[in-house]
Amino acid sequence: MLATFLASTPLLQDSWRLCDFANSSAPGSYVMDCAGGIGYVAFSGVQTLIRTGPICRNLVPLDPDGERIFSALHCGSASSGAQEEGAEEPVMVHAGMLQLFMTTYGGLSFRNQMMTLMERSKPLVITGHSLGGALASLSTLWLLSYLQSISSSLSIICITFGSPLLGNHYLNQAVLRQRWGGKFCHVISKDDIVPRTLFAPMLPFIPQLRIILQSWHLCMISGNLSSFTVQLSDKDKAELFHYVNARVQEAASSNINVSPRSQYRPFGSYLFCSNDGAICVDNSAAVVQMLSLMFSKASPNSCIDDHLRYGDYVSRAYSSQFLNKRTLDVSEANYEASLKMALQSSGLNSSDSEAEKAKDCLKMAKQLGRTPSLNCANLAINLSKITRYRAQIEWYKTYCDESDDQMGYYDSFKQRRASKRELHVNKNRIKLAAFWDNVITMLDNNQLPCDFDKRAKWVNASQFYKLLVEPLEVAEYYRSCMHLRKGHYLKYGRERRFEIFDRWWRERSVGKEEKNGKRSKYAGLTQDTCFWARVEEAREWLDKARMETDKRKVITLLENIDYFEAYARELVERKEVSKDVLAKYSSYSIWMDEWKEYKSQVTIISPQPLSCEGRETVL
Repeated sequence: MLATFLASTPLLQDSWRLCDFANSSAPGSYVMDCAGGIGYVAFSGVQTLIRTGPICRNLVPLDPDGERIFSALHCGSASSGAQEEGAEEPVMVHAGMLQLFMTTYGGLSFRNQMMTLMERSKPLVITGHSLGGALASLSTLWLLSYLQSISSSLSIICITFGSPLLGNHYLNQAVLRQRWGGKFCHVISKDDIVPRTLFAPMLPFIPQLRIILQSWHLCMISGNLSSFTVQLSDKDKAELFHYVNARVQEAASSNINVSPRSQYRPFGSYLFCSNDGAICVDNSAAVVQMLSLMFSKASPNSCIDDHLRYGDYVSRAYSSQFLNKRTLDVSEANYEASLKMALQSSGLNSSDSEAEKAKDCLKMAKQLGRTPSLNCANLAINLSKITRYRAQIEWYKTYCDESDDQMGYYDSFKQRRASKRELHVNKNRIKLAAFWDNVITMLDNNQLPCDFDKRAKWVNASQFYKLLVEPLEVAEYYRSCMHLRKGHYLKYGRERRFEIFDRWWRERSVGKEEKNGKRSKYAGLTQDTCFWARVEEAREWLDKARMETDKRKVITLLENIDYFEAYARELVERKEVSKDVLAKYSSYSIWMDEWKEYKSQVTIISPQPLSCEGRETVL
């Protein structure tokens, strides 16, 4: 409903008015204003990229040099360094535009003015035309990250006009995950070449683009659109148009998952304008399709001229006919009627083959928008169905903890016999693993809402599953001697789902009570789900220390054991272990007895300084 909202408020008109003012009066900069309690920041479209050439168009990680000013967008993505287990690909943006923003952000006056404007205004509108639109988007992403870090409820919306694409597929995913998609409205005219340019490698046309850009800038500064001319031959214009059109069509027909890291993709909502109306689309794949279909009907001249016509489109948006009949969101109740009118608003002739493609595209967008939510609802039903498997394993843990053999949960399962009880528990372990692996697969294939891993229901469910079942996974790994064939569990055997669930839990919102809470009794489930894997490694170190004759190797082994002993003692003191850890015949209790005996029988060599190389790190 974003299009209807904008058409029924002065936001679109006021935003363009300020953009037009910034273009003529503040080239290379920005202007701020406050009207009716609404704060406005408008970035001029007259901007010059600091770096030029092919490298300027490259995609680079969003936070340069570890600045972390876009921290909220990095939840779940890898840093610019090593790829973290369970992390997604990094959010990447246009190198030149990011550098341009960082230059603006680096000026203390910009940040001071922004803070002052936020104090004076309740809602804030950040806007920009052309390259100024990219700066507006980056500024909004920065502010949203900052406001989230201080838990501010200030409302922000970003409105751009003719902005180029900014980042890759993972930027769109990160924005959706934070539920910020509705805060970005990119107004795109039907024929404008700028929003389509980054689909194409522009090396053959850099001189022509520079001429066009200079002509646009001169016209923006003068404000006289009637005198706009470009010193390019008709042949050059035609070659440029057909080249970009071909690349846009390729992008529309390609699979978005082929190379999402290195491809530009849209994010937020797109308001496509034509002489007949406007249509709003918020699905990234559908936006690419519409960019292609509408541009295919452009001409070499209109694709250049249309970049300066946003004032005409905005003025038309506030005519009564446009407001009442032509500003469409493709999600209204009477879908078929709105779909038919949407095609008229896009400027595509209903008899054209492109109109039928556009209709299919809009239907696809609606279906894609609905499918993740339906999948999530179905998963919730399936989650309730597997609760009995989890409950049976919980019952088994209680049985083990209270058993007379005093071995505890982990060791009872590891040393289990072929009883029906243990067989049933093992089957339930496998069924639960299959369910959660399917969840991860659906996430990888974009079949679930992008904020799925932020929803408390799923974060808590995955954490409880991990706490309850991963000790059994460790037990099965060592019972079947996989450590002898592959290596120890922590490095070679841990399933990817557990790495992902670690990240979900680590990045959840934590209340003050949880942060400051202290346990008065032992945890129901050991909070370090890899604790038993660490015990198994410590057992091997002790066995090796007994047999090793090389003193330096013995020192290394003893250092590793000391680290683990201190870590385990701290867990026990904080009561973050289940009582099965302290069972009389648990692996941990037996190891502690053996370690104490070893220390009493030998002279412990004082650790000597060692380089970090060659020493294993336990934790």
